Amino acid sequence: MAIQRVGVIGCGLMGSGIAQVSAQAGFPTLVREVSPNALEKGLGSIYKFLQAGVDKGKVPPYELDKVKKNLTGTVKLEDLTDCDLIVEAAPENLPLKKELFGALEAIVKPGAIFASNTSSLSITEMSNFCKRPERFLGLHFFNPVPLMKLVEVVKTVRSDAAAVADANAWCMAIGKTVVNCGDSTGFVVNRLLVPYMLDAVRVYEQGLASRDDIDNAMKLGCGYPMGPLFLTDYVGLDTTYYISEIMFDEFKEPRFAAPPLLKRMVLAGQHGRKTGRGFYDWSANPPK
Repeated sequence: MAIQRVGVIGCGLMGSGIAQVSAQAGFPTLVREVSPNALEKGLGSIYKFLQAGVDKGKVPPYELDKVKKNLTGTVKLEDLTDCDLIVEAAPENLPLKKELFGALEAIVKPGAIFASNTSSLSITEMSNFCKRPERFLGLHFFNPVPLMKLVEVVKTVRSDAAAVADANAWCMAIGKTVVNCGDSTGFVVNRLLVPYMLDAVRVYEQGLASRDDIDNAMKLGCGYPMGPLFLTDYVGLDTTYYISEIMFDEFKEPRFAAPPLLKRMVLAGQHGRKTGRGFYDWSANPPK
């Protein structure tokens, strides 16, 4: 296939997962971080995740060996020169992404595909950061990447059909199901999911039902694996708030506006699972 060597920028929560599944599928994969400490932490999380699977008998030992063979870490951007696909999984900061893609433009071969894992920013706007907009697209993975089967492949009006086809082929080769969509804020999943989560916060805020009753209603009434308030905690109240702000700014529709309660919980530092407290108390296992 056209994509043989893969580069991943960022070895945090999403980047480490993308690097893992790429290497696990047999692709020589290079993951770049800004510092040796961040790189060591990211690679360590990958090996710890796989080792836990081996210990539980869920992952064959050779899968861990395959990742160690195919995955390389670096702090040098220029080491990505020979990559056919570079997936950016850096923080949601446009100036940072502009700097990254501008630097990559100068060192990566002309035919390489650039992709961003952004969940809410405009792919079209980011494609303006380099001189290859026709080779630029979105690859939106879901957390945790090794377990979640979906990837949204996002094309712009300038994306080359061959680049999109190559990206689709690579995503399927690493074991993912592909959903193709155009470049519109939130893409498919967040366009539908975020208003659902915000409405759950509104129902709770208005006193219509308790937290547990809201979550149980959606789990038992609709068959969802977790309720919307638990999901908001899991994703992060700050992340949900950030995405809602971007979507409201884009569409100016009330359904995308963050409820006052969500804003105030974020301001109070109650971001859910990551801070230990949100709609649930995460200091307990299971959360209470």
